[in-house]
Amino acid sequence: MINTDYYKGKNITVVGLARSGLACANLLYTLGADVKVTDNNDTEITRRYAKSLISKKIKVELGRHTQEFIKERDILVISPGVANNAAPVVWAQESGIPVISEIEVAASLCSATIIAVTGSNGKTTVTILIGRILEESGKKVFVCGNIGKPFSQEVDKMEAEDFVSLEVSSFQLERIIDFKPKISVMLNFSANHLDRYSNIREYLEAKSRVFINQDSTDYLVVNRDDPTLRELSENANAGVVYFSKSAEFNPNQAAVLTVGSLLGVDKQAVLRVFEGFQGIEHRMEQVSRIDNITFINDSKSTTVESAIWALENINDPIIWIAGGKHKGVDYNSVLGLAKGKVKEVILIGEAAGIIEDVFRGSLSVRRADTLEEAVREAHHKASAGDCILLSPMCSSFDMFLNYEERGRQFKQAVLRLAEAEAGDDAKSKV
Repeated sequence: MINTDYYKGKNITVVGLARSGLACANLLYTLGADVKVTDNNDTEITRRYAKSLISKKIKVELGRHTQEFIKERDILVISPGVANNAAPVVWAQESGIPVISEIEVAASLCSATIIAVTGSNGKTTVTILIGRILEESGKKVFVCGNIGKPFSQEVDKMEAEDFVSLEVSSFQLERIIDFKPKISVMLNFSANHLDRYSNIREYLEAKSRVFINQDSTDYLVVNRDDPTLRELSENANAGVVYFSKSAEFNPNQAAVLTVGSLLGVDKQAVLRVFEGFQGIEHRMEQVSRIDNITFINDSKSTTVESAIWALENINDPIIWIAGGKHKGVDYNSVLGLAKGKVKEVILIGEAAGIIEDVFRGSLSVRRADTLEEAVREAHHKASAGDCILLSPMCSSFDMFLNYEERGRQFKQAVLRLAEAEAGDDAKSKV
């Protein structure tokens, strides 16, 4: 690591005790900071994370935020899910305390080459593929961010010759100061998170911060087919390199190929990775077939655009499970496609009523109280040859810890359904 003395002796409060908050608090403590952690949730999960802190000297408050944890601190580090109007952020700003994100902390210590990937859709796939092509070419690479391990959990293992393939969200980028990737990648842009941003321009400005500190020695990789991003890239100080989908490569693959060429990765190595890539968990993941009905877990689909992509890539009649935490987006754009492919929509979560109002009269819609109930109801409605698709269009935070937990619960519900069907078959043979 570099700059390891910077945080020594500083008084730092971490807001949010999930994976990134836990990792950042532990890292800062090992660097000699006086660390406090505050989270307004007091749940089994936050209590478990609290027990995972490496020292009892790290003070923790759960179920509330108090000014005692904010006043006279040198830095406030916030997790991605912490809103800009959260009490600790407001108190810190009133006191002139710098508010930064976990990726800002990790990047300030990182000696490795950072490749930062953002966009409204496809970030996870591209981030993983960049990691795979670097591994295929013999490089040591860390795949971090919203995928699995937080950046601050891995930064102490990195050397100057290593690489970081980092998925970054607009939430994380809001609170950067000096974060400066060698290569930043902007995949696409569409309306999202309008529950957090007052308008789409504000969301775009947050996304564009990925290249705000780059200079002429860096690269900005941009989707040529996205007019909003093309226009945005005109303001970049970095060298702009465009990618575009083709008959041979989809947009995600085209982006990876472009990054690979900038890093000197042999194209044949990239193609080998594409050939062997089986997709990612929770993104169009085939879970099971029961009674000749296919169950697909697309829990990673948290936008309307990603749900459209899922619907476009399924040929069978669809029973569609959707809904979750509403993000202020318009669901009308999916209707034209859904009317020709979807037999039934089963809605869950906070957004169920909003989506039902849009779909009513165009699609057959019903609601379920839980994901388990939705799976059972979908199976009841489905016929042989159909596909039951979980593609929520919404975030998961109204009912689940994250989209991974939502996907796992879907798979568990399908497994229980399969076991019940197998039991019924066994009984019928007795």
